[in-house]
Amino acid sequence: MAMMDPRTIGAHIRMHKPDLSSLELKVLENIIARKDFSEQTSLKEIAEENQVSEAMIVKIAKKLEFNGFREFRSNLVLYRQLDVSRLFNEISAQDNVLQLIDKVFGNSMQALEETKTLLNPDELNACADLLAGAGEILLFGMGGSAVIGADLAHKFLRIGIRSQVLCDTHLMLMSASVCTEKSVVLAVSHSGRTIDVIEAVKIAKACGARVIVVTNYANSPITQSADIVLTSTAQGSMFLGENAAARIAMLIILDVLFVAVAQRNLKRSEENLIRTRSAVEDKRIK
Repeated sequence: MAMMDPRTIGAHIRMHKPDLSSLELKVLENIIARKDFSEQTSLKEIAEENQVSEAMIVKIAKKLEFNGFREFRSNLVLYRQLDVSRLFNEISAQDNVLQLIDKVFGNSMQALEETKTLLNPDELNACADLLAGAGEILLFGMGGSAVIGADLAHKFLRIGIRSQVLCDTHLMLMSASVCTEKSVVLAVSHSGRTIDVIEAVKIAKACGARVIVVTNYANSPITQSADIVLTSTAQGSMFLGENAAARIAMLIILDVLFVAVAQRNLKRSEENLIRTRSAVEDKRIK
C-alpha cells in the first residue's frame, strides 16, 4: 500500500481492529497511545516495550493492510499531524460538564470529518438510484441501528416514499424471504456482526433483492452480502462506546442519501413535502 490520504488513516486502522487477536489489539493500542511515536521509533523498540517479537509487530501492520512496520509508522505519524486526529479525547468519570461538552462534541466532530473522507460519491449516487427506483424499501436494524432506519423512513414518507422499518427478528426474516428483484434492503449495523441482521440480509439477497449496508466496519461479515457498503467511522469511549458518535455519522450519511433520492424526482418530492407538512399543520400550537 502506498501512502494513504492522511485524513483516512485513523478510520482505516480502526476498521481493521476486529481482525486482530486480543494480544495484537493490546499492542496496537499501546502503540497508538505513545505520545512520542515518530519516524525514529524503531521496530525493535516497540517489540521490546510490548514484550512480543518483531515478527508480531510486522504481522499487526500487515493485518492493518500496510506493507510492513515502516509503512504503518509513516502513515500513523502523518495522521497525527492533522488537526482531526486531535479532536478525540477519552471521557473520564472525573470530567466536569465543560470538559464533557468539549469531549463529546469533539469526538462527534472527528467522526463526521473522517466519515466524510470515506464517502464515495459514485457509491452514494448508485444507492440513490437503487432507492429511487425500488419497488419496495426495507430498512433492517436492531437496537440503536433501528432508530437510524426509522429516521430515514420518516424522511422518505415526507416526500411520498413508503418504506418499512424492521427491527424484530421474525419480521425481518419473513420480510426478507418474500423479497424480489424489485426490493431494496438498507441494513444498518454498527458492528456489522449482528447475527439476526446478517441472516435477514443473506435471505433477501438470495431472493434477488439489492442490498445497501451502512456500518462502522467495511470488512465486517454483513458486507459480504452487500451490493454497496457505506462506511461511518468513530472511536469508542468508556461511557459512550463507539455507537454514539457513529450514530451521528450514520444519520448524516443517510441525510445525504435522502436528499439525493429526493433530487431524482424533485417535482414529486416538493409536492409531497407540501402535502405531508399541511397534513400535520393543525397539530401544532399556534
